[in-house]
Amino acid sequence: MAVDPRQAREPGTRALLDAFATGDPDEILSLQELLAGLDRRAFGMLLFIATLPAFIPIPVGGAISGPLVILIGAQLLVGRHRPWLPGFIARRGPHRRALAAFERRFAPWLSRLEALIRPRLPGLLASRAGAVLTGLVLMLLGLLLSLPIPLTNYLFGALLLLFALALLERDGALMIIAWTAGIIAIVVFGVLSGNLAATMLRWFAGGS
Repeated sequence: MAVDPRQAREPGTRALLDAFATGDPDEILSLQELLAGLDRRAFGMLLFIATLPAFIPIPVGGAISGPLVILIGAQLLVGRHRPWLPGFIARRGPHRRALAAFERRFAPWLSRLEALIRPRLPGLLASRAGAVLTGLVLMLLGLLLSLPIPLTNYLFGALLLLFALALLERDGALMIIAWTAGIIAIVVFGVLSGNLAATMLRWFAGGS
């Protein structure tokens, strides 16, 4: 009996990472190349790649990831179905060796997660309300990641990976977990510390 290609399971995150990591380790994979052919999963892959600098032990990791996450969140918030990137960003991207190193480091965790993650609650991810909530939470998490809050890059990076995996695997149940954890993080590290509120006030003041 032939399998309907529309019902076939799309390659998982591990499979995509393996494919991207195979080849010349010094080759740079442009974001445009990484997102090609992913269709509705492109936002998940872009968020996944944008989160990687947060796991690099350098002071500017959050400053690199944060603005990209904000850009992704803003596009989900306004209802785009595929991500848009300015040309100078679309032509840039990670080396294959960076993707291979990340895959090796987090392979056990990704394997465990992929055993639990599957396409669920598709209507939740496809709904306009779901996209708005995802976009808003991502923008706020991206802003927090950009701020110099000590010892939080890994935490915010892990939260953002939940969003990326939910989008990549089309898992609405995982997205509910990501929303909940993300909102808790925003309250704890943003509102209570005053950093997020103060930054947003400066934004609004500057735009008025």
